[in-house]
Amino acid sequence: MSQPNRICALHLPELERSKLNPDTQKYFAKCDDKLGFVPNVLRAYSFNADKLANFMAMYSELMLGPSGLSKLDREMIAVVASSINHCFYCLTAHGAAVRQLSGDPALGELMVMNYRAAELTPRQRAMLDFAAKLTETPDKIIEADRQALRDAGFSDADIWDIAAVTAFFNMSNRIAAATDMMPNPEYHRQSR
Repeated sequence: MSQPNRICALHLPELERSKLNPDTQKYFAKCDDKLGFVPNVLRAYSFNADKLANFMAMYSELMLGPSGLSKLDREMIAVVASSINHCFYCLTAHGAAVRQLSGDPALGELMVMNYRAAELTPRQRAMLDFAAKLTETPDKIIEADRQALRDAGFSDADIWDIAAVTAFFNMSNRIAAATDMMPNPEYHRQSR
């Protein structure tokens, strides 16, 4: 049974698109064009133009900007952090992205349930083990954890990106939990 496209439990006024700045309007139009919808996380943030712009800028830089990490790497990190945090919104949205980018629906489902059960390269395993540890016990990160990433072929700039993506999704997961943010129903059907 499908649920209506409820954004979140908070009753915040969603700004009309015509009241958003031109860059945000273009971004939403691009979402409509590429995805067929505007993700609820963006709609939820749209009650405050500054919060929305800051969220979009950080997301775009981390997930789409230049990096030694592939888009799939970054989506896998998002899923690992979100799985540990039990974030329904991000598991649904970023699980769909892993299915799409990998071309492997089973990998997307395994990542959501338990990335350790998935067939991963040693490089992916090192990256995701670091993201999991940073999510679960950030106070336990030591030099040996960073060295394990270097040994797997990551540069120090890549390690920064792994940490930044992990931290961003830990923050996003907490906002989603606090607001009971719901994923767009369309995510459930993607790349299956």
